[in-house]
Amino acid sequence: MKSAFESHNHSACADAAMTRATNLAAARGLRLTPVRRRVLEILLERHRALGAYEVLERLAAEGLGKQPPVAYRALEFLVENGLAHRIQRLNAFTACQSVHEDGQAPAFLICRECQTVDELDAADLRDALSTRAGQAGFTVERATIEALGLCATCAGRA
Repeated sequence: MKSAFESHNHSACADAAMTRATNLAAARGLRLTPVRRRVLEILLERHRALGAYEVLERLAAEGLGKQPPVAYRALEFLVENGLAHRIQRLNAFTACQSVHEDGQAPAFLICRECQTVDELDAADLRDALSTRAGQAGFTVERATIEALGLCATCAGRA
């Protein structure tokens, strides 16, 4: 899979992610309601993190709900079921772009200018963190890895 920062056929990328989400929901017996599906489609439109209110504005414009709980419930469902991720640094959400076999969240690369977000397998990073933490007598139970920087496009403009 191409990086979100590389030129690629985003339609094919979004379609593949929606197919994965639909198959995962079916396999787990999850209900992908019209609002949940639409929220995921909105998140898949770009490799960018969106705030809950940005999602809500889109839903309201399409007649799918005007109250914040509508967006928050759908986003919560998507995050809880591994179909989206919450980007803590931005207080925003992004669609999950790949299957995480180990059930662990990926590391996130976040462009501080365009807010494009890419996923990176973080198994090696988590292992290194756990090893170092163990040496300090600490057990890591959960880690969120978010790296903020500039993508090549934005760095070229600077």
